[in-house]
Amino acid sequence: MPVPAAPVPLEVPFSEWHIEVGDRLVVDTKENEGYLIHDDGRYVSFPVATGQHRGVCYIGRCYDATTPTRTWQVKSKDIKGDRITFGPSGRFLRLYKDGEQTAYGIHEYKYEDRMFDDQPRFKSMGCVIVKKAMMDVLEQTYAVNEGMLHVVTQYGVAAPVETAFGVSGAN
Repeated sequence: MPVPAAPVPLEVPFSEWHIEVGDRLVVDTKENEGYLIHDDGRYVSFPVATGQHRGVCYIGRCYDATTPTRTWQVKSKDIKGDRITFGPSGRFLRLYKDGEQTAYGIHEYKYEDRMFDDQPRFKSMGCVIVKKAMMDVLEQTYAVNEGMLHVVTQYGVAAPVETAFGVSGAN
């Protein structure tokens, strides 16, 4: 009788992660943790910084800076001139809701060590902030998926794989 194969571990170390077509991103805005997930359920986790849980006035608008809970798509990439807010590269992966462009996105921050060492990491004006190495991976994932990346932001994620594939009720 053959011995059953050992189950594939779901979490993959960052150093072993390889981008695949169909990868999806889940962001837990409660724990400030991101999950990039393959179609087969394997994933890599990484720290993120999300929106401040308070009202702010920024770029001429006043609003609640808590990162919204919803399903999005990254459908465009911009290069921003503000190299502090958007990091040395200025890369900004814009989030779309129901096909419409929003002010939200995924980007780096120039002083990432300070941003990610400080706790809690509710520091952004509503966007999702990632470290440079993860921004490189997300940008490549967006490109491999022909200019589209599915994203879910949710406050508290018990099962990132189910959340990525619409099982756990993200809105």
